[in-house]
Amino acid sequence: MFPNPNAPTGCLLGLDKVEQIIKASPDSVVVVDEAYIDFGGETAITLIDRYPNLLVTQTLSKSRSLAGLRVGLAVGHPDLIEALERVKNSFNSYPLDRMANVGGAAAFEDREHFESTRNKVIESREALVEQLQGKGFEVLPSAANFIFARHPQHDAAALAAKLREQGVIVRHFKQQRIAQFLRISIGTPEQHQALLEGLSDI
Repeated sequence: MFPNPNAPTGCLLGLDKVEQIIKASPDSVVVVDEAYIDFGGETAITLIDRYPNLLVTQTLSKSRSLAGLRVGLAVGHPDLIEALERVKNSFNSYPLDRMANVGGAAAFEDREHFESTRNKVIESREALVEQLQGKGFEVLPSAANFIFARHPQHDAAALAAKLREQGVIVRHFKQQRIAQFLRISIGTPEQHQALLEGLSDI
């Protein structure tokens, strides 16, 4: 099981790389978590007809703005879906109620709102990347609704603490390999401005 785009980096594996992983695991179920796929990636759902061991999961919590309803979906070979159906009530603490069903259906029907929201996030992400790079940040390529960035001359934990004092929250991770990175969610222009002002002395 792996996320694509990745969390917390936002990096995306192309479908050719995803297919290599599936081919290398013919005796295992390969689950691709595509929670952020709508922000810049190509879904692996197109590979399902060729690989009965592939299961693709998506959520309506991110690009469709329905985090509170806890709606998701799984797409795969009928045998995999049948296996999920058999066990879903034994571990799923968020069964779909009527509101979730109606909200989920409406989210898929309102394509115009989805496209508009997604495009705004992508445009805002690219603008923020450019602004942060202008301040000397190194930003990993992102296909998500957040970016992963570090500044070679400033400690990430100290930057996160400084921003918090100014009411700007970014995510800092203590794991060694990513300890100098910050995960920055894509927000409104006003929120981005507050972030940049908080970094004004860099």
